[in-house]
Amino acid sequence: MLRSLWRYRHFVLSSIRNELVTRFARSKLGGLWMIISPLAQVAIYALILSNLLAARLPGMENKYAYAIYLMAGLLAWTLFSDIITRCLTLFVDQGNLLKKMSFPRITLPAIAAGSSLLNNALLFLAMLGIFVLLGHHFTPAMLWLVPLAVMVAAFALGIGLALGVINVFVRDVGQAVPIVLQIWFWLTPIVYPVDIIAEEHRRWLYLNPLYPVVEAYHRVLVYGTAPDFGGLAYLAAAVAALLLFALLLFRRAAPEMVDAL
Repeated sequence: MLRSLWRYRHFVLSSIRNELVTRFARSKLGGLWMIISPLAQVAIYALILSNLLAARLPGMENKYAYAIYLMAGLLAWTLFSDIITRCLTLFVDQGNLLKKMSFPRITLPAIAAGSSLLNNALLFLAMLGIFVLLGHHFTPAMLWLVPLAVMVAAFALGIGLALGVINVFVRDVGQAVPIVLQIWFWLTPIVYPVDIIAEEHRRWLYLNPLYPVVEAYHRVLVYGTAPDFGGLAYLAAAVAALLLFALLLFRRAAPEMVDAL
């Protein structure tokens, strides 16, 4: 399966490029639309909650600290949720293609993940420009975003691929996952800082597998420090196991998916 993916790498790359081009082909603002939505979300939260929560960010003297904190968390969440959402209905949406053409099916989730990574990279560049305008400049610690983004993408791909396969046979999954993602978003300290949670309840955060990653994004982008590798090491092992499980599930179910579609 991985050898097939390597042989079709040019197909994957060209599909990612074509999706980006066709998505904004007739749009007056073009690629700006992929960053307007998350930045508008940041603006809404910042206007409503900035005065309330900015003081809860220790070590930040910038008066736009909360907006910077919010953008850092949303950068991680946008990549995570976008890959899961794409993979969730990927095989259902591409049912006709799967029936009519013979090609490695693994290329479809690879294209979805690659497109999400490209969109996220463009979003980061836009955010970096806003950081500069807000007086928050680039630091060498931001280079840690590359392995962090790979980990987030692998985590989301493992979840999305498994759910996408199950959704072919049980369509209720496609209806339930957006609700779960919405709950998951609010259970992760993205909009609010960890300090706002009562001390006796903070231990529950460690049950959230996305918390170490979002915390790492905050360390890197907000405070300019290296991530906490202790928590990330356990998560990396879990992500590898999850991705392996999803690939095995996909390989086993691939012959039956066409009949179910």
